[in-house]
Formats: sequence, structure tokens, C-alpha cells
Amino acid sequence: MSDPTPGSEPGDRGAIVGLARTYCSVVDAGAFERLRELFVTDATAELGGSGQRGIDEIIGRLEVALGRFESWEHSIGDHEVTIEGDRATARCELRAVHVLPPGGDVATDTVVGFYEDSLVRTAQGWRIAHRRLVVTDRH
Repeated sequence: MSDPTPGSEPGDRGAIVGLARTYCSVVDAGAFERLRELFVTDATAELGGSGQRGIDEIIGRLEVALGRFESWEHSIGDHEVTIEGDRATARCELRAVHVLPPGGDVATDTVVGFYEDSLVRTAQGWRIAHRRLVVTDRH
């Protein structure tokens, strides 16, 4: 599929989708410090709580939110990307399965929804400037 914006480079869409996939791989590996390679330093996010400002708060939020689980896996798909010069928006569907510690009433916490991203092109490539998690179902 080509980029929907006339004049955008064909590789931009692939780079943005790749960034979303890398985010999931980094988070699933628990390598939260690597998120610094994916976000701009002053990025903002809506990942629960009162929102996060700056990469340190984003990393802290993920460490706390995922720290109560034994393991987790994030799967994404159906990417929509719109590129306008050095800025872009992207949306992808999400299914995240979180394995709870033994002994509880349920074994997993599954989140279904999507990520909405605002991105900027930097000297290092595309980076996330804002990420919003929208939860449509949880079971």
C-alpha cells in the first residue's frame, strides 16, 4: 500500500508502521529504556492515569502498569497512516494479553482497543510525539 499523501516518500509509511511494531517488541521485552529511541524527549501520552509528560513519565507509567503482571504480549494491526510533510498521524488496532500472577480469580487481563499517534520526522527518523491508548473492551 502506498502513502495516502501525494508527495510523501513510500518508505515513510513503512517506517511509521515499523515504529509501532518496535514499540510493542520493546514493551513486551520489558526493555522500557529503549523507548527513548522511539519517542521524542518531550513526548506526551495518555496511557491511563492523568496522562504523561516527557519520556521519563511514559517509561514510569509503563513500568508501574505492567509491573503487576507475570508477562504480557501486545499485538497490533490495521494500520492507518497519514503523512503531511514532517508530521504524521497513525492509528492501529491493539490486543494486549496480560498474564496475572497465580492464585487470583482470573488468569489474564486482555485489553482491546487502539493506539492513536502523532509523529514527527527527526534527524534520527520518525518518532512518536504523542500516543493515546483508547480501550474499547477489557476482559
